[in-house]
Amino acid sequence: MAAIIIIPIIIVAIVGLSGYLAYRFLIYDLYCKRSVNQSLRKYNIKKTPSQIIKEYYDNKGEQISHQEIQNLEKNYRQNEPDQFLAMYDVIRENLKDKE
Repeated sequence: MAAIIIIPIIIVAIVGLSGYLAYRFLIYDLYCKRSVNQSLRKYNIKKTPSQIIKEYYDNKGEQISHQEIQNLEKNYRQNEPDQFLAMYDVIRENLKDKE
């Protein structure tokens, strides 16, 4: 008798948890990535977010690995999407100052 109640609850919990995890780790990140790419296209920026991060840190004189670039890109993409535009502005200002 208890199995009639417990089995559906377990199934619903598993489906709910897997749905949440799929959203949190796949769909949310894709949505954030799409949003950042649209922002860059809106301002006619031809560089990818990873290129912007790499150039920004190169201009600062810091060498960072590809893995660090990916981690920073994901963090900025999900938590601070305007950071890409700010970094691009700094890169553009540095190019103007060098000329």
